[in-house]
Amino acid sequence: MKIYLYMKKILAIITLTILNLVITSEGLFAQCAMCRASVESSISEGAGVGAGLNAGILYLSAFPYITLGVLAFLWYRNSKKRHAQRVKISGNYSG
Repeated sequence: MKIYLYMKKILAIITLTILNLVITSEGLFAQCAMCRASVESSISEGAGVGAGLNAGILYLSAFPYITLGVLAFLWYRNSKKRHAQRVKISGNYSG
């Protein structure tokens, strides 16, 4: 029963987070035109800002995925340990 309540709480947090991102993301699109104009003007002048901007975008987009991967790994490892403890306590250990 505790796991069900925990999962329900996690689902509510995820739903609220996604809803918040959808509602507040409208202002984020305003920056695209400014960045594009800046990159286009720097490319026409011969500066290499475009490559640096692309590298920065890739770096910023990779960090959340790496963080999520680390958290998923830690959750899996902890879950595996707890399952092993439950099996050992219940006496259904067959190995």
